[in-house]
Amino acid sequence: MRLITFVVLLFVLFSCTTEKDYLIKIQTKHGDMYAVLFDETPIHKKNFVDLAKAGRFDSTEFHRVIPHFMIQGGDVFGKEGLPQDQWPTIAAEIVPQYFHSKGMIAAARQGNNINPERRSSGSQFYIVQGKVYERDELVTDMKLLSETFFKYIQLASNEALKNEYSRLYEEEKFDSLNHLMLQEKTNLEGFYSINLEKPLTKEQIEAYTSIGGTPHLDGEYTVFGKIIDGLDVMEKIASVPTGPRDKPLESVFMILSVEELPKTKITKKFGYEYK
Repeated sequence: MRLITFVVLLFVLFSCTTEKDYLIKIQTKHGDMYAVLFDETPIHKKNFVDLAKAGRFDSTEFHRVIPHFMIQGGDVFGKEGLPQDQWPTIAAEIVPQYFHSKGMIAAARQGNNINPERRSSGSQFYIVQGKVYERDELVTDMKLLSETFFKYIQLASNEALKNEYSRLYEEEKFDSLNHLMLQEKTNLEGFYSINLEKPLTKEQIEAYTSIGGTPHLDGEYTVFGKIIDGLDVMEKIASVPTGPRDKPLESVFMILSVEELPKTKITKKFGYEYK
C-alpha cells in the first residue's frame, strides 16, 4: 500500500514538472512581447498556435492603435488577399474568470448587430492597455447613471445642478462631469428607488483599480491569452502617431513564433503562475 502511494506521488510530481505549454513570442521593431494562451479557450488557443506555427501572422501589422484602450493586429486574411466576406470566424469562448485587465489578449470581432453570437475573428486579436479606474466609477453603471441624472436635472428644483452640468459640458470637462454625477449617485438611487451598481467580482475591482484595463468589454469578447513579459513594448506601440481609422502612420509589423516549454520553466523565467 505504501509502495502504491509512493508511486502515485512520484507520478503526480513528474507530471507537474513535465507538463508543457506554448510560449508565444511577438517580435516588433519596438521590442518583443511574450504571451501564454489559456487552456479554458481551446478553440482560440489552437487556432492562434496553428496560424503562428505556419508563419501566417508574419508581416501582418498592428493596424489599429487607440491609446488608453488597445492595440489590434493579426489581419492574416487581409494580408493573404481573401475577400472580406470569406474571412473565417470561430465560436466565442467567453470565460468569466478572464476579463479585460491590462495585458490581456482578446479576439476582435464584428459588432452584435451582424454578429449576435459574438463569434471571433479567425485571426485578428488585440492587446488591452486601458486605464486605471477609481472604484466609484468602476462599480457604477455609468450609462444608467447618466440617463437618470439627466432626467433628474430637468426638475425645476434642480436648476443650479443643471447649470453646472451645462457649464462642464460646454467646457468639455468630461472627467469633472462624471464626478458631478457620481456625487449625486446615492441621492438618485434613493429618489428613484433604483440600483446604479453593476456586478463586478473582487478580482475585477482589484485589477481595474490597480493596473487598469477596459471593463466595458467584459462578457462581450473572448479573452484567450495574456502578455507575461514586454508590456512596455505594448505601451510604446500604443503611443505611436496614428492617422485615419487609428492606423499607425509608420507600420508596426510583427513576427510570431511558438516554443513548447515546461510550465515550470515558463513560471521560473517570467513569474507567470498557472491556475
